[in-house]
Amino acid sequence: MARKKILVIDDEKDILKLLEYNFKKEGYDVLTAGTGEEGLKTTLASLPDLIILDLMLPQIDGLEVCKILKSNAKTKAIPVLMLTAKGSDTDEVVGLEVGADDYVAKPFNIPVLTARVKKLLQRRAAPGPSVSEAPIKAGHLVIDASKQKVTVKGKEAALTSLEFRILHFLASHPGRVFTRNQVLDGAWKHETFIVDRTVDVHIKSIRKKLGAEGDCIETIWGSGYRFKELRAK
Repeated sequence: MARKKILVIDDEKDILKLLEYNFKKEGYDVLTAGTGEEGLKTTLASLPDLIILDLMLPQIDGLEVCKILKSNAKTKAIPVLMLTAKGSDTDEVVGLEVGADDYVAKPFNIPVLTARVKKLLQRRAAPGPSVSEAPIKAGHLVIDASKQKVTVKGKEAALTSLEFRILHFLASHPGRVFTRNQVLDGAWKHETFIVDRTVDVHIKSIRKKLGAEGDCIETIWGSGYRFKELRAK
């Protein structure tokens, strides 16, 4: 089995050395980059299995790097774990809104960070929706599992891979209410360290990207979320 490849993008040399040493001990191949620009070039050249990304970077900051990666068809499915000294709830929400898959604040615990990396890699390896499934149509919304593509009135909505999984899971069970934990379990098939509010952030982002069709996901206060039972137009 091929070794998983991790790219660490951080401008602190001590952090790069620490993570390179520890992840190599875990059996991963490790690449490093000290700037956002270098990180983007390395990503496109090597297509790593996972990226650990610092927020405060010279030239191009981590948020912008994440936006660029998640908007590129070649790199949008690569899990991004943000590792940064900025640890407020606001910073975490902003990071998740631009497409980050998880968020760890410095100073960090190596065993915990390693466990979260393993979970993200497991999630990426988990099978997605069956390609044999017919597209789900609701209103002007079309969710095509075979192409991992969502369109609204024929125009593609640029969802991240995690956003697609959430939307597809909910849309596959119209009318049923799911708790946040059930959404996590259903969309990713693996236990996760990510807290409940991560689902809220992704739902908010999905609604925004779907525009007028965003109300297809209903918030059921005190319970969770539900996909409306709608007819295709």
